[in-house]
Order: sequence, then structure tokens, then C-alpha cells
Amino acid sequence: MIDLDLMTWILLACGALIVGLSKTAVPGAGALAVAVFAAALPARESTAALLVLLIVGDLFAVWMYRRDVDWATLRRLVPAVLVGLLVGAAFLGLADDAVVRRVIGAILLALLGLTLWRRRTAAQPSSGRAAAFGYGWLGGFTTMVANAGGPVMSMYLLAKQLPVRTFLGTAAWFFFAINLTKVPFQIGLGLLDARVALIAAVLVPGVVLSAFAGRWLAVRISQRLFDRLVLVLTAVGAVNLLL
Repeated sequence: MIDLDLMTWILLACGALIVGLSKTAVPGAGALAVAVFAAALPARESTAALLVLLIVGDLFAVWMYRRDVDWATLRRLVPAVLVGLLVGAAFLGLADDAVVRRVIGAILLALLGLTLWRRRTAAQPSSGRAAAFGYGWLGGFTTMVANAGGPVMSMYLLAKQLPVRTFLGTAAWFFFAINLTKVPFQIGLGLLDARVALIAAVLVPGVVLSAFAGRWLAVRISQRLFDRLVLVLTAVGAVNLLL
């Protein structure tokens, strides 16, 4: 069932390691995992394989921050996120692999540009009801199409000025619930099948290993340097997808 070459497996293994790190040490690395998986597999198939690994990573984050959750913030986001998920599922059902690949690249570049702009200007997004709908809708769409909702929702949660552990716990539960919600859509669209599930299963140990390593590295690595590296590699991966 699995007919992948060695280079593809190496790319996927690197992506799996990044997934674990993104859940326990460096949330911004999630966009890099999206680019790596989309470069290694057909774009539509890559979203399904990555989804399985993200759920595995979510389990670690939920366990670590299970008591630190702002449930009111999560409830406010639910309606808009559901709209975004439905629109994203419809898009995946209609678009071919080439279009999905380019959209993933465009989304990554847009989120990268927004992140750089926000860092440069120290701008803070609004956290009112309109912002909740806007960020919720975009977060639902990007997470369904490209598993790239992390940067969108992180900016919204930062605007809420939550304590660190509450921020991490709210994000952990949010993405765990959203990723589980995406599973029936992925199966219904024929993206998550036995072959993709088997590929993901082979890669699960990498996520587990890097999740534990992420906890150890979190207080030992320069976050600023690592963030810059993630931004550069994400840009390279996004441009590659567009071309």
C-alpha cells in the first residue's frame, strides 16, 4: 500500500518531528510542517496524513494543560469556525490537487506576511465579536484546507491577553476539538483512507519522540533564533508550492 521513495520518507519524518515540537515547544513551527508534508505528498493527501499526526500531538498538549482553559473564548469562536470548516470542506471537494497546492502556498505566505507585519508594527488585533467571527472563520477555513489555522488563532488569543498557561490550554483544546471535527470531512472527501492512515501510523513515533524532546528543549533553545529559522523555511516551502 505504501510506495514512497526514501527521500519522501525522510521529508515526512522531518515533518512528523516538527509536528511534535510545534505542540510542546514552538507553536509557530506548525506552518513549516504543512509545507514539508505538501512537498512530500500530493497536496490533498498531505492534509489528511498531517491531520492524523496533529491529533496525536494535540493529545500531549491537552494532557499537559487540561486544567488551563478559557471556555468562554472557545464558545465564542464555535459558530464562525464551523462556517469556515464547511467552506473549506466544499473547497477541498471541488478543487484539484494543483489548486490546493497553490492555495496552501498562498495561505502560508499570507500568514507569514501578517506575522512579520505584526512583529514590525507591534500591532494587536481586535478581540471583540467581529474579530471573533473574522478570525474564527479564517481559522476554520485555513485549518480545513491546509492545517494552517495555528497562526490565525494564535493572534486572536494573544489579543485576549490570557495568562501563558491559559493561552496554551485554550489553544490545545481548541485545536484538539477542531482536528477531531475535521476527521469525518476528510474521510467523506476520500482524503483519509487506509493508505494515508498507514503512512501516518508509521510516522507517529516521530511525533511522540519530538513532543517529549520539545518539553526538554523549550527552556534551552533561543526562541528568537528558532522563530526566525521557522519563518525563513516556511517562506521557502510556500514559494516552492506556488511554483
